[in-house]
Amino acid sequence: MGHRDIPQIETRRLILRGPESQDYPDFKATFSSYRARFMGGPLNAYEAWMLYAAEIGHWEIRSFGMWMIHDKTTDETYGMAGGWQPAKWPEREIAWIIWPDKAGKGFALEATHAVRAYFYNHGWEGAVSYIDPMNLDSIRLAERLGAVKDKNAATIDGSDAVYRHPAPEALNGSQLAHGIEMEIGHYADPMFKPKGWAFD
Repeated sequence: MGHRDIPQIETRRLILRGPESQDYPDFKATFSSYRARFMGGPLNAYEAWMLYAAEIGHWEIRSFGMWMIHDKTTDETYGMAGGWQPAKWPEREIAWIIWPDKAGKGFALEATHAVRAYFYNHGWEGAVSYIDPMNLDSIRLAERLGAVKDKNAATIDGSDAVYRHPAPEALNGSQLAHGIEMEIGHYADPMFKPKGWAFD
């Protein structure tokens, strides 16, 4: 599958499409910022460019990868979510990042729930997320998705925590899946105003 054949995924508020050249400025701004501190950043201009090229190339090599998250109405980009397994990754990962000014609105939950369903419907039997133990926002999101810390799983470099997602048969039609859909529905409601610290 070439990157021009990347499928689109549509959710209540979002359209997920493969990364394109016009999406790069938002990607560079985020990975050059403090928000990227748990993902090897902040990156310099060359490092950000190489990582973005890798995002596109990953589709060519693995036939899966990261989608760019777009607003269904305005086409604005909010971040990325999808599958990731570069060299030395022990297992297929479900990963995400939201631009700094778009956090706290449920976009990561909505997008990640959709990409996991897509992968499970296309043969994946499970997935993990590799998360820096200090990245509390991502840990909370992984737990909301039903992922559980797997202390026995192989890590990337020994410094990351491995969160294992429920298998397809455990997720399909479950109370967890219905709860995620309900939470996404709350975020999609323009009258919904979440309380507390914003996280995705």
